[in-house]
Amino acid sequence: MATMKEWVLRHRPDGDVGPDDLEYVENAIPQLADGDVLLRTIYLSLDPTNRIWMSDRDQYMPPVRIGDRMRGGNICVVEQSRSDNLAPGDIVSYFGGWGTHSVTPAAMCKKLTAIPGVPLTAFQSVFGGTGITAWFGLKDVGQPKPGETVVVTSAAGAVGSIVCQLAKLEGCRVIGIAGGAEKCRWLVEELGIDGAIDYRSEDVGAALDRLCPDGIDVDFENVGGEIMDAIIARMNNHGRLALCGMIATYNDDGPVPGPRDFAPVLMHRLRIEGFIITDYMHRAQEAVEGLARLVVEGKLKWQDHVDQGLENALQSLDKLFTGGNRGKLLVQVSPEP
Repeated sequence: MATMKEWVLRHRPDGDVGPDDLEYVENAIPQLADGDVLLRTIYLSLDPTNRIWMSDRDQYMPPVRIGDRMRGGNICVVEQSRSDNLAPGDIVSYFGGWGTHSVTPAAMCKKLTAIPGVPLTAFQSVFGGTGITAWFGLKDVGQPKPGETVVVTSAAGAVGSIVCQLAKLEGCRVIGIAGGAEKCRWLVEELGIDGAIDYRSEDVGAALDRLCPDGIDVDFENVGGEIMDAIIARMNNHGRLALCGMIATYNDDGPVPGPRDFAPVLMHRLRIEGFIITDYMHRAQEAVEGLARLVVEGKLKWQDHVDQGLENALQSLDKLFTGGNRGKLLVQVSPEP
C-alpha cells in the first residue's frame, strides 16, 4: 500500500503555534478515480495566512477543520494520471496543503510551463500569489503617483520586497520597514529603495519623521499594530493605506485592536482598504505578464528562502513571525524532476 506524509490540524492554537497543534502523520494514498491525478509535492508555500486558517475567527475562507490536512499552495509533479489533460511528468500548481502527495481532479491543477533561466520556485513567488498580491495591492489599492512617498512594512518579506521595487518603478520615494540591519542594508543597497527603518533598533516614529519629512502618501501595510499607528499619524491628505496583512496580530486570537487614533483618518481624509488576492485572480494573467516583463528587462529582483523537508514545516513557519526569513518562504518537500 502506497503511503504519504502530511501535517494535520489537531488543535486551534492559543497564541503561537505549538508542537501539539499539528501532527505529522502517515496515511494511505487514495485511489484515483477517472479524471484524477496523483501529485508529488516539490515545493510548499508558507504564508502568514497559515496562522489565520488554523483559527476559527472571522476570515475570508472557512478555517481548516480539526483533523484535516493543513492548507497551503504547492508546486507538484504529476506521478500518475487518469486524465486526458495532464500526463506523468507535467509540473503543476495546486492548492494541496502540507503533504507529500495529493490525489485530485486534474481540473483543480494549473499546468506550468518552464521559463528558461527562471527557477521553478518563481511560480510560488514573483509569478505566483506573492507577485500578484504585490502588483494589485500597490497599483489598484495604493494607486501611487510619481513623486509620492510610499512606506512598506515587512519590506524585506516576499510581498513587501516586490512592492518596494514596483513603487520605485512608479517614480516614488520608497521607505521600507524591516527587522534587522542586514535586511535594511539589502533593501537600500540591492533593491535600491530610498531608506529603511530597523524596527528592532530604532524608534519607528522618529525614523519616519527623519526619512519622510513631507509626510506619507501610501502605506502598503503588512504588519499592523503600533507600526501602523505610527504611519497613520504621519500620512498626508488623501493618503491611501493598502491593508495586505496584520501579522503582528495573527498569533492573538482575541479581539484585534484597531488604530489607537482614528482622528488622522478623518482630518486627512485617508482611505484604508483591505484586499485579498482571491479578489483579483480573474486578472492574475495581467499581473504575471507585467511582472515577467520586468524580470526579463532586469528591473525586478526577488529572493526565495527555501527550507528542506516537510517534517520541518512547523519550525519553518515560525520564521514568518520572528523575522527569520528574507523573501518568499518555501519548503522543498521532494527533489525537482
